[in-house]
Amino acid sequence: MVIMNLNDGFMNKAKDIVVNYFNRKNDITNKTKLTKDDVFIVWFCKTLQNWKALVSTTIPDGIYYEVTYNGDKHETYLDVYKKWENVCIPDDVDYE
Repeated sequence: MVIMNLNDGFMNKAKDIVVNYFNRKNDITNKTKLTKDDVFIVWFCKTLQNWKALVSTTIPDGIYYEVTYNGDKHETYLDVYKKWENVCIPDDVDYE
């Protein structure tokens, strides 16, 4: 018997939103289609009637997604980010 908690439903909704967005926006000549198996939740938080999920995919495109649900307005927002650069800043660096 599989027990699904309420947060699983929210995380599935976040995955569905990302899959639908990617498949709608992806270059048609690329012929890459995402499924929910290609999408994973990096971070998830639910507070009162609101929730937020940081979502990524197996596609090596440097894009990650932020899905936010506003329970007061019953609206979900999708923000899409492109990783620009990853820079290591050692602890002993003086910024002055």
